[in-house]
Amino acid sequence: MLDRIRIVLVEPRHPGNIGSAARAMKTMGINQLVLVNPARFPDPQADWRAAGAMDVLDKAMVVDDVASAVADCHVLVGTSARSRHIPWPVVMAKEIAPYMAAQPDSASMAILFGREDSGLTNEELQLCHSHLQIPSSPIYGSLNLAMAVQVVCYELFQHIEANQADSDASIGDAVATAGPDTGGSQRIWDRPPATQQQFESMLEHLQQTLEKSGFVDPEAPGHTLTRLRRMLARHQLDETEVQILRGVLKHLNSGLDGAP
Repeated sequence: MLDRIRIVLVEPRHPGNIGSAARAMKTMGINQLVLVNPARFPDPQADWRAAGAMDVLDKAMVVDDVASAVADCHVLVGTSARSRHIPWPVVMAKEIAPYMAAQPDSASMAILFGREDSGLTNEELQLCHSHLQIPSSPIYGSLNLAMAVQVVCYELFQHIEANQADSDASIGDAVATAGPDTGGSQRIWDRPPATQQQFESMLEHLQQTLEKSGFVDPEAPGHTLTRLRRMLARHQLDETEVQILRGVLKHLNSGLDGAP
């Protein structure tokens, strides 16, 4: 599982935090690092803080925006310390490993960490299936970027270690007892999960259709599109489900355009 998880640092300002995050990752067996528009990288401070994790830095991918960092991912989790006007599904740090382990074996997963001073934007968080929170003191709850990466990577690593010996038996028991997909059971994946790029294209198609039909006013959409995004993201659509929905939208658009 760890080799399918990428850590995404969004617009990190301090190269020392990049190096420290790389070190935190490597100590927990995670090696995929993506940097979104870093202020300074490569940089000697990053190299120095990385210590024995220079291989993680050397392989780090640098991209211009979040969409490019996660386009081929199937599961996105964004770290957030704040409650939102429109609540999103939340995973606590101690729950992140079971959450990731429940995803299909082919899924590429990303955990997004925001800017040191302001975190992730609302728009970036809305790209995510779930938000991740690290409980901390109400007196002073601000974690350094690399510290947050270390906590999350530790939770992932210790889950793998604890379940290494009996993972096959545990999965078999879970599937045997889960039964049909009624609240709380495991998701049965019979098709590959949709990538973030496929999901975003479908949402764009949906928005165009809703605006064309008059259901959504493009000048004053309110929270309709955001709530639809949350609803669809919560179900983690597979490729076939996305294709079916796009087929429905195409058919509706034909009717709106007056096609027979």
